[in-house]
Amino acid sequence: MQPAASLDERLADCRSRIAAAGSEANRVGMARYGIRTDNAAGAGIPALRAIARDHRRDHALALALWATGGHEERILAGMVEDVAAATPAQLDAWVADLDSWDVCDQVVPQFDRIPEAPDLLLRWVADEREFVRRAGFVMIAARAVHGKDIPDEAFLPYLDLIEAHAEDDRNFVCKAVNWALRQIGKRSPALRLPAVACAERLIGRDNRTARWIGRDARRELTSRAVIERQARVRARKVTHR
Repeated sequence: MQPAASLDERLADCRSRIAAAGSEANRVGMARYGIRTDNAAGAGIPALRAIARDHRRDHALALALWATGGHEERILAGMVEDVAAATPAQLDAWVADLDSWDVCDQVVPQFDRIPEAPDLLLRWVADEREFVRRAGFVMIAARAVHGKDIPDEAFLPYLDLIEAHAEDDRNFVCKAVNWALRQIGKRSPALRLPAVACAERLIGRDNRTARWIGRDARRELTSRAVIERQARVRARKVTHR
């Protein structure tokens, strides 16, 4: 039996595989989507997932990967982290380090089901830093999608947060606010109506960003596709009672 690899060896394995999977063409493509590439190798998400499969639930490795500051290393840190071992202080520190929307959107949802998530998202939404606030709204969106056992009523207060920050015109904030509103509304018929009402109130504001958030959310939430999908889900639930 071979001895277990040391932390340094595990970290070196991850970093060498990231470098091998990267390409300048991918870096150029990332930049076109507004992703910071100064610390990026240009490795895609499928490659990172393949690496993560060999390093599951490795808290020490996750911390070491994050500490490198590498773009892909930080995404991989979220993938390999032992979620049960992560602490609120650690996640606060990680979120404070965020400087690219894709790292935020890949890492934050990994922790949307931890007990501290509701407190963390409230703290992050209240923070004035662009990517910290984005992280809070990304957490709301992720919980709306993944939190199947969370009561719908728990999401209603988040509509107040959406209204409170709908005039934040920073690109990576307003898009996350919009995302959170749409995901809440798509979660269930019971939440779609209050989410549409929230969107209508934003449309009525004398603020360009709020109106954009409201119109975009209303367009999706009142679409035939969303309404019919929710009707099918409701019908299945009634059938299986």
